[in-house]
Amino acid sequence: MSYAVKEIYYTLQGEGANTGRPAVFLRFAGCNLWSGREADRADAVCGFCDTDFVGTDGLGGGTFTTAEELAEAIRARWLAQDHPIVVCTGGEPLLQVDEGLLAALHARRMEVAIETNGTRLPPPGIDWICVSPKADASLVLRTGDELKLVYPQTGAEPERFEDLAFRYFYLQPMDGPERALNAERALRYCLEHPRWRLSLQTHKILGIP
Repeated sequence: MSYAVKEIYYTLQGEGANTGRPAVFLRFAGCNLWSGREADRADAVCGFCDTDFVGTDGLGGGTFTTAEELAEAIRARWLAQDHPIVVCTGGEPLLQVDEGLLAALHARRMEVAIETNGTRLPPPGIDWICVSPKADASLVLRTGDELKLVYPQTGAEPERFEDLAFRYFYLQPMDGPERALNAERALRYCLEHPRWRLSLQTHKILGIP
């Protein structure tokens, strides 16, 4: 199969359990919860996404005809000497991540992480799974390394997820006009429910991709 990629870039992971870790980000084009176009936002299942995943015109983006070709492009973006990791995100990466791509990345000794909305089951072999549930979307991926819940969401309250089989549970304040208030709410919730940890979007604070 071919792969539609919005962008590939090297940066620091800004969120969740791996905050501060250098990584290559592989942002796939396309999502199953929103078209990515503002004209369609009112009808989207997820109405708060702030990510541009439309098209293949970003840094390092394009259409890659084979898993080997894409894996080579990803590995070339890794600028350090060791511990290479790629974070597959989107959009929704599990629309495109397959066993062939995982095999090609592992052959290049890259650790593979995904950030998914949890509406699709992954192929075997992913090294780190981060699930970010969305209200009104069917959650089928109910186990993994990290559950990172954008907060608050009506219909996706934290107590709905805390019994799932994840190692870490994070609340991440919803971005937007009420970001400061949402951060205060998330902080208070974590203090009252210590199973949950606070995740901040440090890449936005630092002004990096």
